Amino acid sequence: MKYEIILYWSEDDEAYIAEVPELSGCMADGPTAAEALRNVELIAQEWIETARELGRPVPVPKGRLKYA
Repeated sequence: MKYEIILYWSEDDEAYIAEVPELSGCMADGPTAAEALRNVELIAQEWIETARELGRPVPVPKGRLKYA
């Protein structure tokens, strides 16, 4: 996947959270970082498929930020 993923531990959820900021609302969780990443990749594919089915634009991946 070419989209940037933000991965972090959530104390409130007691799980790792993976977010794809370029795909609004696209996020997943998991008990391990690896599982959260696997889950968010599946969710991102579903997000893209659904957007296309509904005729909505799919953002072009910007990749990683050079500066933060």
